[in-house]
Amino acid sequence: MANFCLIVQYDGTRYNGWQRQGNTPDTIQEKLELILEHLYGQPVEVNGSGRTDAGVHALHQVANYRVPRLLSKYSCQEIQSYFNQYLPMDIRVLSVQKADDRFHARLNASGKLYEYKIDCGDVANVFQRRYLYRVEEPLNIPNMEKAASYLVGTHDFKSFCSNKHMKKSTVRTIYDISFELNDGILSIRYRGDGFLYNMVRILTGTLLEVGMGYRLPSQMTSILEGLDRTLAGFTAPPQGLFLVEVYYPEEVLG
Repeated sequence: MANFCLIVQYDGTRYNGWQRQGNTPDTIQEKLELILEHLYGQPVEVNGSGRTDAGVHALHQVANYRVPRLLSKYSCQEIQSYFNQYLPMDIRVLSVQKADDRFHARLNASGKLYEYKIDCGDVANVFQRRYLYRVEEPLNIPNMEKAASYLVGTHDFKSFCSNKHMKKSTVRTIYDISFELNDGILSIRYRGDGFLYNMVRILTGTLLEVGMGYRLPSQMTSILEGLDRTLAGFTAPPQGLFLVEVYYPEEVLG
């Protein structure tokens, strides 16, 4: 089998997330797979590095697919051009490259970087409102940074997961959480080895509650120890969230 790695960028506004679903054609995975089926003349499964939620965007989603070598007659440039010719304009394939036989976009991922963007300026941003979460209340960013320091490290993040029936481990490692305020837009970046269902959005909602004065930074410890979703803050809406980067060990990329 020939194995290809894709870098995909998309505006998730009008899609029901990454993962193919039986009740809607409006997923990123299905859009990619339909084009590959037309190209190769048979169904092709696309594996994404993760399942972004409905409305979430990606600057650098990584995916891979395999086809029999007998069908592998197209160059990487031809495959990329074919994708971008037929994909809707809110999905682009940034690159296609041949990958090592062992490479799997999800199983080999060693970490991810997400960014959540908040509009907290005096006047709401008109042109970026589809990609920002608007917060009217003043935010105490130093308190948010202090709260975030309790979340960095290896913890059981069950309190920050929306999946009530999660059977696998909810232990994850967050390497760092950084904040940047620029022209009224606050960007929070989360870099970790992996994230649970809705985890980044719940982390963001909780930090915002700290910033608005509804919680103390030190409460992060008891939220983590409680292992109960009801202890954490609200789930921030999807439009402010971007998958920025996916990390892999060099040896698996081929």
